[in-house]
Parts: sequence; C-alpha cells; structure tokens
Amino acid sequence: MITDSPDPEPILAVLKDTIQSSQASGFVIGLSGGIDSSVSAALCVQAVGPEYVQGIFLPSDVTPSQDAEDVRMLAEFLEIPVMTIPIGSIIDQYRSMPGFNDTPYLAGNLMARTRMTILYYYANQMNRLVCGTSNYTEYLVGYCTKYGDNAADVQPILHLQKSQVWQFARKIGIPERLITKTPSAGLWHNQTDEDELGMTYEVIDTAIKCLEIQEWVPKTQEERIVLEKIQRAGHKQRPVPQVKRNNF
Repeated sequence: MITDSPDPEPILAVLKDTIQSSQASGFVIGLSGGIDSSVSAALCVQAVGPEYVQGIFLPSDVTPSQDAEDVRMLAEFLEIPVMTIPIGSIIDQYRSMPGFNDTPYLAGNLMARTRMTILYYYANQMNRLVCGTSNYTEYLVGYCTKYGDNAADVQPILHLQKSQVWQFARKIGIPERLITKTPSAGLWHNQTDEDELGMTYEVIDTAIKCLEIQEWVPKTQEERIVLEKIQRAGHKQRPVPQVKRNNF
C-alpha cells in the first residue's frame, strides 16, 4: 500500500498560477460521483473559491442512479453549482453513422470524448478552464481516453497514484461514501475499473512504485503485467508525432 501523504500546497499553487496566467475566471469540471473528480473539485474550491468552480454532471443511459446522488452530495459539501446534461441522446445520434459498431469499448470512448467536448463548450462560454481528473495510476497504464477524460487545461492529481488519491480524500474531508465507493467509469452496466484492469489498484500501485525504484526492470509477474500495460499505453502520453520543421 502506498503511504506517502500528498502535499496540497504545490497543487493549489499550480491551480492558482494556471488561472492567473490564462486570465480565466475559474474552472469547469466534470463530476462523476467518483473519487478522482471529487478530490479534483475540492482542490479547485480551495484554490479559487466555490463561486469560481462550475461542476457539470454528464450521465449516459448506463450511468447508475447513485452517481447522481453522489454528485449532489459532493456539490452540497463543496457548495458549488452543478449542471446536469444527459448525453444519451447525443450518443444515439452517433448510432446513425454508417458502419457504427456499438461495442462497450467504442461507445465508451465516444462518451468520454463527448463529455470533454461539452466541458470545453461551457469553459469557452464562461471564460474558464477545464480541470482534469486523471490520476497517475490510470494515466500511466493507459486507462483513459485520448482527447477524452485525459484532455484538460490543468491536471491537479496527475502525479498521485490511486492509493494516494484515496488518502488525500480523507485528509481533506471528502464524504466517506465517495471514498469507499467502488471505482467505475460507468461505461456499461455493472462495469468496475478493477475488473476491467484485471488487477486491484493496490497491486498496480505497488507494482508501479517497485518499477520506479528498480528503474523499470520487473521482478514479479504483477510488475511484468503492469509494465506491459504502461508500454502499450505510451502513445497516450507522448506528443503527437510530427516531422520537424526545417528553417529555410
């Protein structure tokens, strides 16, 4: 289990500097009822105040009803406004495209990118920035959608492993129900993150920590599996390949 206690001060400094340097008026953040968006939203509130943080809940047709209740609980706890914009009808429009293949993977990526499009629409409208909610564990192993949930103007918890996010949530007083909730991206009915990853977050986080210490040389089967995930996901982290411009 990762036991490093995260320091909020560098995160708050980055959030404040990002707002000031961009001359934006605040943050827009997608809320799912999960721990990552809860912690990210709480940090935004600490950095700029609740009146400058707009939460947006974007449920699909497969979003559990509890998520709406959890988003409402978080909004009341943080004293921030939340808009609810269902995306089911938007996803239905995609289904009319020629050759549409309605698999959980393909539809899930559409949901993630559609949500980010909506977040940026309101960020543009309100002269605000989109705050991301990606953590280090999921980003490193590629459990994210390119130009979807990993797109943002600032990523306050991208340096924190999932275990640290949970620790941080308790440190800043996030409601316990949100902390103990089973992590799920809500991409289909009864979906859970750990089932999809094939390992628990504790095992993945421990493997990542060991790999970092061992200069990315795996010593156990778990470490080998995690390293393979990281290597396959490299394209999600690297800049877009391009030909370097020559000076004429």
